[in-house]
Amino acid sequence: MTTAPRLALWLSLSLAVPAGAQPYDLLIRGGRLIDPANRVDAVMDVAVAGSRIAAVGERLEDAEAETVVDASGLIVTPGLIDLHAHLFHGTQADSAYSDGPNALPPDGFTFRSGVTTAVDVGGSGWRDFPRFKAQVVDRSETRVLAFLNIVGSGMKGGPVEQDLHDMVPRLTALRAAEFPDLIVGVKVAHYEGADWEAVDRAVAAGEAAGLPVMVDFGGTDPALSLEALLLTHLRPGDVLTHAYAHVGGREPIVGPDAVLRPFVPRARERGVLFDVGHGAGSFVFSQAVPATRQGFYPDTISTDLHRASMNAGMKDLLNVMSKLLNLGMPVADVIRAASAEPARVIRREDLGHLGVGAEADVAVLRLRSGDFGFVDVRGDRLEGGQKLECELTLRGGRVVWDLNGLSRPPWSANPPGE
Repeated sequence: MTTAPRLALWLSLSLAVPAGAQPYDLLIRGGRLIDPANRVDAVMDVAVAGSRIAAVGERLEDAEAETVVDASGLIVTPGLIDLHAHLFHGTQADSAYSDGPNALPPDGFTFRSGVTTAVDVGGSGWRDFPRFKAQVVDRSETRVLAFLNIVGSGMKGGPVEQDLHDMVPRLTALRAAEFPDLIVGVKVAHYEGADWEAVDRAVAAGEAAGLPVMVDFGGTDPALSLEALLLTHLRPGDVLTHAYAHVGGREPIVGPDAVLRPFVPRARERGVLFDVGHGAGSFVFSQAVPATRQGFYPDTISTDLHRASMNAGMKDLLNVMSKLLNLGMPVADVIRAASAEPARVIRREDLGHLGVGAEADVAVLRLRSGDFGFVDVRGDRLEGGQKLECELTLRGGRVVWDLNGLSRPPWSANPPGE
């Protein structure tokens, strides 16, 4: 559904909710609702019934709700979408991010940051996606989606990811067609060949499947042309992740003169998208600061969540979003880049908004003011005055994270012994 019809539905249904209707399960009252997909940025109430958004309005009745959450002074947003994570965790010692120790179980790292949907990018390929589905997707409360690796065996590291014989566009597209609700793109990463074969095969798979491609680019010596990647090999709607990286084997988007390379905004004009993909090695202030000062903010904000990044400079999605906020990106744009925009990228516009009838995936955030420090992957520190923190997360209408008990009654209201 496009934005305009969804907005019309949101307005018509929210205005049509009659007084005295069946009570809401939960009412989030008085927060600043930032719902970029529906072009809403105002103090509004949001009501939930079952697993769906039941009503949105300026003054919904507390008496119609079983539970009322006072969100005064807080920001209410759609459940956040982390477009770049590594979630195919397992016990295979030589499997890296594909049923191995470098990936993480999603539920331990999502809800506490307001994330309700996380996308595993490249952990599995056409060969092992069924195992990933059974082992992670089907067992997680977080909604887990996937970009299939163009390598059939997934992101196992080492020689496995260099095997052109296992990069089969037809089989990748067939697997994507088998699971259209779960597979939302194709990923290419870590290929070290001094040619375009891996990228072009991923794009061929994306073309056959009707899906976007995400590229983790670099690692060749000499480096392949970033300009050629962005202006020739990728299509509109494809994604360059690690936008603010400066790594070996890849030309950075900002040159040694601290000026954004001219082909980078041209690539955006032709529809190529730029994702943060912070990770443990792919976000440096020496790129992010000059790029954002020249107005080049990311299309999507993501973590590249994995074992090495979770306790380092990256930490979590809200920490990465806070970095962009302190680099001058307006808060509504920061929310868009972690909700409506990733939903658009993966062509899941049923997600990332709070229109009436939508799945009740909701994040309630506090924007704190103070003296904070943010660290990049080189260990450099940036001071900032604002930081986002998650107070409450709903997944499908159910409270899955409540930092300070906003949805709970005071203990003194319960009779002794109960």
